[in-house]
This record gives sequence, structure tokens and C-alpha cells, in this order.
Amino acid sequence: MLIFGIDPGTATTGYGVIETNGYAKNGKLKLVEYNCIVTPKEQDMPLRLYSIQKELDGLFKRFKPDCVAIEQLFFGVNSRTAMTVGQARGVVLSTAASYRLPIFEYQGLHVKFTLTGSGKSDKKEIQRNVVARLGGRELTKPMKGYIDDAADALAVAICHVLKTMETEVAAVVPAPTSFIIPRRKSKTLSPRTSAKEGLHTSEIRGVKDDDFSARSSKLENTIPRAESPRKFIKSKKKKV
Repeated sequence: MLIFGIDPGTATTGYGVIETNGYAKNGKLKLVEYNCIVTPKEQDMPLRLYSIQKELDGLFKRFKPDCVAIEQLFFGVNSRTAMTVGQARGVVLSTAASYRLPIFEYQGLHVKFTLTGSGKSDKKEIQRNVVARLGGRELTKPMKGYIDDAADALAVAICHVLKTMETEVAAVVPAPTSFIIPRRKSKTLSPRTSAKEGLHTSEIRGVKDDDFSARSSKLENTIPRAESPRKFIKSKKKKV
């Protein structure tokens, strides 16, 4: 499977292509290519966006990727930069959609945490982790643009691979068995007892623990109390 990672930008759009065949066996990804799409600053914005779309169109035809992983827009302090990056993202999404490619978006903090285990990793730490997952192949400066943009695009693609593997493993491994604790049965009175005490059986069944004391007091009031043994002995002596 070929994954096309993209780090969008109006001035520089980094991209990286990786192959996942054999990743399940040796845990290494194959680096196919990485580079940047650069547009001149003096060019009008519509022409710059058209240049990004034209180069992406050629790259999709050349590599024929199975899916596209793109970094989501982060709204920082500079709103103007966020707007220009958003325009570049729109071009990338539109071009990928024209090829009916599945698109997966990941936040920058999520990419950092997935690769390094920390959302505060710097560019150098991300690049070291990318190199380690690509079999130790060093990343050199691309023909156009900067290494940081190309490495970020590779990081997004690797993040998609790792998240896909987690989903597949979760689908295979069964969920832990839940243990159900049996409920305690409520105390009930036997039909024999109910007949003696003059209560209907339907009133006795299903008596809860909370109501048992109230029922007991009711029964005590209805049952005549027997005479005490001392009184019985005295009366017997008189007869003798």
C-alpha cells in the first residue's frame, strides 16, 4: 500500500510517499520519495494555488497512491498565515477528491504524540523518529523547499500507518469478558407462614429487605401472643 503524506502550505507544501508492504513482519516502512512543492512569493495567490494543484495532479498520476494523509490546520496567533494555509489545504483536498482517494486528516499534536509519545516534540526529534521507522535512512535536503516540511509530511503518513495498525489489532483481539455479579434474592415468606398469619400469598412474595421490618411488625400485631410459661405453671399448681 502506498500512502501519500502532505504537509500543506501556500509557499511550501511538503509531501512524502511511503510503502507499507512488509511492515507487519519487520516493522519497517519503505521510503519511496519525499520533496516539496514551492511557489514564488511574488506570484499572485490564484496562480500559486493553481501551481500546487497542477503539481499534485502530476504526482497522483505518477505514484497512484492508495490514500492521502494530510495534516489538519492549526489556528495559531497569526490568522493571516492560517488563512493562506487553509487555501492550500482546500486545493489539496479538492485534487485528492478528484481522484476518489481516501483522505485521512490528523492534527499536528496527534502526529507528534503517535510517533514520539509526546505532543511537545520538536522538529529534530520528529525527524529522528521518522528516520528510525524508515529503516535508518538519513533524510537529506530535498531538491526544493525545506527538510522540515518534507519530514512533517512523512510523519503524517507514518502516523496513519500506526493508527491503521492499532485499528486492525483492536478488531482482531476480542474484548475482555465482563463478569456479572448475581443479584441477591429478596427475602420472601413461605406460603405456609402466610396461611397461618392470615395474609394473601401475593402480598408476601417479592417483599424487599427494606419492607421486611414493616411486614414483621404488622404480623406481630395480628398474631395473638401466647401466655408466658411462669403464668402457666402457677395456674397448674392451683389445680393440683
